[in-house]
Amino acid sequence: MALVLNEQSLRRFVALEAKALGHGGVSLMSGISGLARSTIYHGLSDIRDNVAVLAGRVGKAGGGHKKKSSRDPTLAADLKRLVEPVTRGDPMQPLLWTTRSLRNLVTELAKEGHKVCPTVVSELLRGMGYSLQANNKTREGGQHIDRDAQFQYINTQATTFLAANEPVISVDTKKK
Repeated sequence: MALVLNEQSLRRFVALEAKALGHGGVSLMSGISGLARSTIYHGLSDIRDNVAVLAGRVGKAGGGHKKKSSRDPTLAADLKRLVEPVTRGDPMQPLLWTTRSLRNLVTELAKEGHKVCPTVVSELLRGMGYSLQANNKTREGGQHIDRDAQFQYINTQATTFLAANEPVISVDTKKK
């Protein structure tokens, strides 16, 4: 049912079912649907107060969390400054990557007063055109001597396909 209904309709449907069940209905429907009890109570209050269904929208215009980058205007610039020294690839090409870990970047950004999580940093890096690559192995094996040449070749191929309006798929594999 959740695949067919939007958030508002699902909340109201589950609330109606809970109301029909009577005492304990909210707890039962919460367990069945996976919705929080507070969400079902919200649906009950929507029904009780006869709140209008928003036509063509699920939520109120402008609702929801604002992007961290819009709430913290210096975040993107500070992140770029941190990754530029360890950026690999040609900045004028579609393939850039960094070997700095998300955890280390989050720690460095926290020292500069930015409260972010690795997911936000990852989204910002992808928005800047970066591809995260695994850090160099520390115990066994080592970095392939032609690693940069491999990425340059991949970059050339990606550019060629993009210019021809062909899709480019990036696959990262691990040796087992």
